[in-house]
Amino acid sequence: MENTQKKTVLSCIQPSGALTLGNYLGALKNWVQMQDEFDCTYAVADLHAITVRQEPSKFRAQINSTCALLLALGIDPEKSTLFVQSQVPSHTQLAWVLSCYTQFGELSRMTQFKDKSAKHADNVNLGLFAYPTLMAADILLYKPDFVPVGADQKQHLEIARDIAIRFNNIYGDVFKVPEPYIPKVGARVMSLQDPQKKMSKSDENANAWVAILDKPEDIMRKFRRAVTDSEAKVCVGEGRDGINNLIGIYSAVTGKSADAIAAEFEGKGYGDFKTAVGEAVIEELRPIRERYEQIIADKAYLEEVYKKGAERAARVAFSTTRKAMKKVGFVI
Repeated sequence: MENTQKKTVLSCIQPSGALTLGNYLGALKNWVQMQDEFDCTYAVADLHAITVRQEPSKFRAQINSTCALLLALGIDPEKSTLFVQSQVPSHTQLAWVLSCYTQFGELSRMTQFKDKSAKHADNVNLGLFAYPTLMAADILLYKPDFVPVGADQKQHLEIARDIAIRFNNIYGDVFKVPEPYIPKVGARVMSLQDPQKKMSKSDENANAWVAILDKPEDIMRKFRRAVTDSEAKVCVGEGRDGINNLIGIYSAVTGKSADAIAAEFEGKGYGDFKTAVGEAVIEELRPIRERYEQIIADKAYLEEVYKKGAERAARVAFSTTRKAMKKVGFVI
């Protein structure tokens, strides 16, 4: 009989402020689609968020908001495991074990540590330095076949694989070594004000990025102010970063090809095109925002999702941690 068991996938996201259109088109939309093909585990990585100082009440609200938004996007807790990282103690327990199999030099070479140290020079803490070891624990606990990665997380998956291989070479087959998963579809969304940079919620210019939960009028304003060029022709071209970005966004939300978009706006100006992009994005995000408002207002439902997800995740995580610790020699 053919083995129809689904391959497993793990993805985590930090609850660190508003999630953007870039997060949605580049990753989160794929999370929803992957549920039909894979056995998915999704975590809100709140432990990672405290490498930067958090205001407790705001932080708590962001965790709730991120969970509610994932549900609004279409993450189905009946199909997938959705949980909050800090509610599964095995993450920090295994992270300590793995830290003893991670080399100082490996961590010191991590690009994100260098970047964040420069940005938060007054708070270069141990958690920021050891961040990749906790991320390795996040991954290895659930023995995923695949981990979706963008360019900014590739290094973290590589070090997780290195740690797993090192541990396995000493103690035998303990951890599954996951492969990177490159989504079939995904848009790299750039800043609306500086289209050579990736769209980011940390951008100080509020017009540079669109939040998934932005109001329609704010979305439209941001697109109408988006940077383009002086050619006033809607088509993809080399060195035309602004218009290329808008075409990419319009294509991602409508499914139209770049050639079809060029034909649609032949003879029309950038004003018409920016308005069309804004309208398309508004309609794409509208049902998500409406579902979010319903879910975030239902605290009992959110808590039920957290609890069930954490219980399910904890069973798998505890088993993996127990096996690793027994191999090391702890009394189990």
